[in-house]
Formats: sequence, C-alpha cells, structure tokens
Amino acid sequence: MSLYKNIHIGNLIHLRVTENQIEMTRICNFFNLSAEEIEYMYTQQSLDAEILLRWSKLLEYDFFRLYSQHLILYSPPASLNRTEISGEYSLPVFKKNIYTKEIIDFLVELVESGDKSIKQVIEDYKIPKTTLHKWISKYRKKN
Repeated sequence: MSLYKNIHIGNLIHLRVTENQIEMTRICNFFNLSAEEIEYMYTQQSLDAEILLRWSKLLEYDFFRLYSQHLILYSPPASLNRTEISGEYSLPVFKKNIYTKEIIDFLVELVESGDKSIKQVIEDYKIPKTTLHKWISKYRKKN
C-alpha cells in the first residue's frame, strides 16, 4: 500500500511492461516514439494525463486509480458545507468516497496486525468509526 503514498508512475509502468512482457517495438509503434523516449518515460515520476491514458489502454491497467486511491487514503475529506451547497458545478460533485477492496483489506490488516489501532486508522485516514468497525467484522481474517 505504500505505493499509493509516493507514486512514481514511470517505475510502475515499467513494472507492468516487464510483467506483461510487452516488446519495445510494440510500445514504440503504439506511441510513435523512439525506444529512448519510452525509456525516458520510465524515469519520470509523473506523466501527462493523455500519455497516462494511452499507457492505461496499451497495458490494460487503470493507472489513474493509483492517484484516486492516494486521494482516498491521504487527502482530507471535502468540507460538507462545500458539497452540500446546491450551486452549479461544471464537474461532477462526488459526495462519497469509494473504497476498493484493496484499500479495505489494507486498513483491516493494519488493525489486525497491530500496526495501528482503530483510533489511529480513523484519525490517519479519516475513516468513519462505524464504517471501519463494519469492515473489520465483515473482512476479518478467519483463524
């Protein structure tokens, strides 16, 4: 889960390329770039969204989700007053965090392993107390 805290997208893309054994010629043809330009992307901590979208399509992996998970875990929740105001917004307003199974498992494991107390998880990740307790009872590993 530490990969959600400090995202180095170039390393993660390179890892996915390696795991899927994608040939450099295919990647170069897809991007219409040289091997040196592709190798340079692997060294980048961040990439343009359009390029990241193309990598996501080529590698059949949602790299944007890494950033969404970062926001869920490490950003303070939006002020309720701001989201409840019925103003006109150009972008969709998200009222609720959506936690993936991986995030839930990570947080439950933190508590079960003793790495963090329930109180620490609630404070560090801004998870509602009742939500965390429901997750623990639902996803607790059976001994």
